[in-house]
Amino acid sequence: MNKHVKSTLVKILAALALAFACVAVAETFSTNSGNQTVQAATRKLSKKEKAAKNWIAMRESGGSYTARNGVCYGKYQLNISYLRGDLSPKNQERTADNYVYGRYGSWVNAKRFWLAHNWY
Repeated sequence: MNKHVKSTLVKILAALALAFACVAVAETFSTNSGNQTVQAATRKLSKKEKAAKNWIAMRESGGSYTARNGVCYGKYQLNISYLRGDLSPKNQERTADNYVYGRYGSWVNAKRFWLAHNWY
């Protein structure tokens, strides 16, 4: 196999892997149960959880609620569709908590994932 064909195959495989990861994230977010949503919205964060949440926010947006990168928006760089038209800081906080607790179980786990993959 020549070098050009190998390079093209690697690019295709990388694109497929990225697409699969995006679908997995979207499915995880959309299947988040109502019970988890309520728990995340009312949960009081420990110092470690607050620190991890702040660390992610600083890496994702520099802490800005109006940061934008393609389809990602806000302090936690969530897919804008997750915010359902409400870009307010309150909704960003609630949606980020719901996403993180639904996907990772905690902000500490989300930070651990971020460190390994440079995204969460």
